[in-house]
Amino acid sequence: MNDPIDINEIIELLPHRYPFLLVDRVVSYEENKTISVYKNVTYNEHFFQGHFPGNPIMPGVLIVEAMVQAGGLLYMLSTKNDPKKGTMYFMGMDKVKFRRPVVPGDRLDIKTEAIRFGSRGIKFRGQATVGDAKAAEGEFLATIVAAVP
Repeated sequence: MNDPIDINEIIELLPHRYPFLLVDRVVSYEENKTISVYKNVTYNEHFFQGHFPGNPIMPGVLIVEAMVQAGGLLYMLSTKNDPKKGTMYFMGMDKVKFRRPVVPGDRLDIKTEAIRFGSRGIKFRGQATVGDAKAAEGEFLATIVAAVP
């Protein structure tokens, strides 16, 4: 297992920025195998203004995006790819299920496990939890697309 990675290192590896960067910290990772990250979900998140007033719930698509960003980090940390030479794109998902709502004040813990690594992408299984309760799970595919000169 490797040491934790803070937000400054995460933004060196992922192209996402506020308000779409959905990983706050890498807790641990094992190259080519697994990564554990988290997102602190706060009331001032932009999406809570409309989803839903009086009953704020993190949109499921953003929980999926957070899992995909975790998988992207696993790929970048494992392959040591230069983020300036290409961008990782989300390509597909399967077996996605939502189990419980994620609300302000929750810490969304995400664990991903590589199913397959390729020279240009990764297929992985992700699980998002709040405490001991599973919030979402699924399988995802992402690939690196070369930067346009």
